[in-house]
Amino acid sequence: MDAAEFRKRGKEMVDYVADYLEKIEKRQVFPDVEPGYLRPLIADCAPQDPESFEDVFKDIEKIIMPGVTHWHSPYFFAYFPAASSFPALLADMLCGGIGCVGFSWAASPACTELETVMLDWLGKMVNLPEEFLAGKDGQGGGVIQGSASEATLIALLAARTKTIRQVQSEKPELTKTEIMGRLVAYASDQAHSSVERAALIGAVKIKNVPSDDTFSVCGSALRKVLDEDKAAGLIPFFFCATLGTTPCCSFDKLLELGPICNKENIWMHIDAAYAGSAFICPEFRHLLNGVEFADSFNFNPHKWLLVNFDCSAMWVKKRSDLIGAFKLEPLYLQHHHQESGLVTDYRHVRLSHQFEHLVLQDERFEICAEVVLGLVCFRLKGSNELNKALLKSINDAKKIHLVPCHLREKFVLRFAVCSRTVESTHIKFAWQHISQLATDLLKTWEQNHHQQ
Repeated sequence: MDAAEFRKRGKEMVDYVADYLEKIEKRQVFPDVEPGYLRPLIADCAPQDPESFEDVFKDIEKIIMPGVTHWHSPYFFAYFPAASSFPALLADMLCGGIGCVGFSWAASPACTELETVMLDWLGKMVNLPEEFLAGKDGQGGGVIQGSASEATLIALLAARTKTIRQVQSEKPELTKTEIMGRLVAYASDQAHSSVERAALIGAVKIKNVPSDDTFSVCGSALRKVLDEDKAAGLIPFFFCATLGTTPCCSFDKLLELGPICNKENIWMHIDAAYAGSAFICPEFRHLLNGVEFADSFNFNPHKWLLVNFDCSAMWVKKRSDLIGAFKLEPLYLQHHHQESGLVTDYRHVRLSHQFEHLVLQDERFEICAEVVLGLVCFRLKGSNELNKALLKSINDAKKIHLVPCHLREKFVLRFAVCSRTVESTHIKFAWQHISQLATDLLKTWEQNHHQQ
């Protein structure tokens, strides 16, 4: 393909993407395919002779789209939102066109410098304490990671290195292996599974701190676990606090946890993957109070700030902790995704409360966790089996898409307001659809159980 054909095909692709996004709500949100559907539809090997671009392009609708889950459909209420916007798509195109790899300042100065400045901008927007900003000569600063999971891992590894060096300076008789065997990381029993995975990769023990009735970790719960472990000769070194847990969007109590971590010399990392974007709004900023005690903080602009995956923003108070841990000169090893769409759309919050209100009007249902941002956790009053059956009927109908979670022993349905284009009508449709399926299910359920 030469430049002339690229111009032509590029314009066609822009039209295709614009059409796709404009008409996305007409597509079935979840695909009708079985695992392995794609292999028989394409050749076993790459073709010996080139195919025309037209033929390749036809495969998008024929082969790809039948297997796509449409994350940007206004009927997608699963997981958490994935952001995108037209400016972000254009930025992605420019980024791909320039195609630099910014592993050091010299490898592409603009890449490093723009990332530093943009993360200062973003940090100021969520009102992060000055220490987290790079500024002209600050010790802190931000770096783009691929995901919140990656940010947690980086923080845990940096904390591990820092603690090992510290303990070795105090107790030179201990080997690195002996110290490693005593290290313990901590996170809420509601924390994302990636925190446990980070500890596995980092080869350190991790313990769950029990959450309270609101699914949050409070200071006394952490203190209890720390006292037990220190008495047993273990070395607590890392705590991951979650703001906006994946199951139900609960918030750990930073103002209680932070001072404990500081006093005990424990690295506190804050994972605010989904909720972090909301802190730009003054009315939600209080949820970040206590960040001043943290060593690192992370959230995903690619969830709620209209910038395409992957763009997970991580800040540290001391850049030297990261640089020292990985023995690298430059901080920035990530390729750069241009930041765009710096204002998120908080209709998501209003719409989640609309859905909550609809659920509460139906006495067959219950709300299972406080609705703070754009996530509603709800279920039919009754058994887990009943709710599993309801979720199956919702996802089998393929009109909307939801995923579940467990809150304590309850099987719960999660309704996350995700799409940029979702409106009140989509929420009403979703609720009417869920409500009707519940009615149908309860009829058959009662008949079956009556016969038994």
